[in-house]
Amino acid sequence: MEKLKKYCQSILPFSDKEIELIGQNFKEINLKNKEFLFKEGNICNFIGFVASGLIRHFHIRDGIEKTCDLSPENSWVTDFQSFNLACSGMMNLQALGNTTIYYIQKENLYQLYKDNPKFETFGRIMAEKVAQRATEIAMSLSSEKPEERFVKLIQQQPDIFQLAPQKYIANFLGFSPESLSRIRKRVFEKSKS
Repeated sequence: MEKLKKYCQSILPFSDKEIELIGQNFKEINLKNKEFLFKEGNICNFIGFVASGLIRHFHIRDGIEKTCDLSPENSWVTDFQSFNLACSGMMNLQALGNTTIYYIQKENLYQLYKDNPKFETFGRIMAEKVAQRATEIAMSLSSEKPEERFVKLIQQQPDIFQLAPQKYIANFLGFSPESLSRIRKRVFEKSKS
């Protein structure tokens, strides 16, 4: 819980009483490799903070898993469409490796917003960060070359290659594991010269 509290303090200056509210409203869940935090078809009524580990966001289309994002430590995870509209989720959230999540139920979050405007500001900032991340992913997939996407991922999330299997990283970047191996080799050869 300390990691979540420190993260929140780094975004906004919360009082000791407000930090105490974070501890009272967020619950901890520990997931093992491949365990699900959320499965499509259910209604998502929580937002989670990744304290350690990695969460893979994916959906299944025509029987094939499509990795949409990989959320490392200090990331927020939910199925926003399901959360906002109270509809069946289309996304799966799965732990890759041992993962600790602190989550808050929707009704508790809304009560915090109602009781303290600072939490509403914090929620807006977090939602903006998630929206920015989704926009960056969409722009990257539509306009960057595969090698550029790979290099950007190494720069932004260097630990991802120790946390996620290559097939999920490749799928997230929009190419096959074999292409990822070739691109990785090419990038490392260029960096040596």
